[in-house]
Amino acid sequence: MSGLATPSQVDLAFHALGDPTRRAIVERLSEGPRSVSGLAEPLGVTITAIAQHLQVLEQSGLVRTRKTGRVRTCRMEASGFGILEGWIAERRSTLERQLDRLGDLLAEEDD
Repeated sequence: MSGLATPSQVDLAFHALGDPTRRAIVERLSEGPRSVSGLAEPLGVTITAIAQHLQVLEQSGLVRTRKTGRVRTCRMEASGFGILEGWIAERRSTLERQLDRLGDLLAEEDD
């Protein structure tokens, strides 16, 4: 990921993963690329519903689809997850700095 993600990119990614069906789609895609019908069948939802969920996942940058002939194949997109990883890493870094300062203050009190 180049540079920092914009708040809207982060919002789109978290929104996309906020739905259990979309998380299930991502779980299935983590095993490898799948067709839209291959995603719909085990989830027990219509192809139309899967297509709507995929649209949200694509807008967030977490999934990419490609149509070859009559088959639309879906795969995970690493860059979308990089946005989430960067956001989480920033929060973790801030928290760790705060805890380090607290540790330093407590150590000074012990001296």
